[in-house]
Amino acid sequence: MSNKNKVMNAAVLNRFGNPDELVLQKIDVPEIGPEDVLIRVEYAGVGEWDAFERQGGYAAMLGIQPKFPYVLGSEGAGTVAATGEKVVEFNIGDKVYAPGFLNPRGGFYAEYAAVPAGNVSRIPLGMTVQEAAAVSGIGITALRGLEDILHLRQGESILIFGASGGVGHLAVQLAKIKGARVFAVASGKDGVEMVEKLGSDVVIDGRADDITLAASRFAPDGFDAALFTAGGEAANAAVACIRPGGRIAYPNGIHPALQAGDRIKVSGYNGEPDPEIISRLHHYIKNGPLSVHIDRTFLLEEARDAHLALDNHYLGKICLKVNDNR
Repeated sequence: MSNKNKVMNAAVLNRFGNPDELVLQKIDVPEIGPEDVLIRVEYAGVGEWDAFERQGGYAAMLGIQPKFPYVLGSEGAGTVAATGEKVVEFNIGDKVYAPGFLNPRGGFYAEYAAVPAGNVSRIPLGMTVQEAAAVSGIGITALRGLEDILHLRQGESILIFGASGGVGHLAVQLAKIKGARVFAVASGKDGVEMVEKLGSDVVIDGRADDITLAASRFAPDGFDAALFTAGGEAANAAVACIRPGGRIAYPNGIHPALQAGDRIKVSGYNGEPDPEIISRLHHYIKNGPLSVHIDRTFLLEEARDAHLALDNHYLGKICLKVNDNR
């Protein structure tokens, strides 16, 4: 199927910069290749990493020559609108979700997105399209940290710092599924309440509670492992609660940087998608239930406001509603 001369609405950047650069504009529907799927986007997840991309951070870091108008959005969900001739596993009308980090043909802040079929998964029963749209980036990042970096084992104690955020609230659930003892540091009273419902063994408020005291009661010899999704004073106090020989993982880009001594293994990593980890995450989602907390939903034309909201206190994820479900 050719999409030549077909246009769609998208929230685009005509240059990198602050949230004001996000404007609604008509652009061409992306063309698909033989192994691609064209998704009619219903919802797009809005991630903290989108702000870094909006400012031109990834383009500078990776030496990418950007093409404007530039469409953000590294995760989304909706309905299959077309498939390339080599794609046999999806049919038009299937409900699907996918990550599309730095997709050269444009992201999910648009009515349509073209994605390699290997990145696409059917939305499992019991998960809404909205939840599926927001799960990819945070789910892959949480899973990469817990399984590939920390090699978390059943019965181990883990501290999850930033547990009421996007990556954090998925990490709490995945760590519990893996049989770990989970100590969660959330943000604010509302954050504590949300994480308590996800089954964490202990949840404390990183803004108000004494992390060291609560940690020493939970893991008197120190934690075996920790996943940090934020830095700062409270994070550095939590680092001191990891046992000698323990392991810390954090997604690259958290600031300020963690301060840890030589006695702990500290590893930064990227949450990039590939078919293998997408399939691993899909297995957890299918056998779940994994809950994805959506704090606020904005319309496509409100993409600027969604990016401004990233700087305020919120729980879980922020979403854009792009198309109606039909």
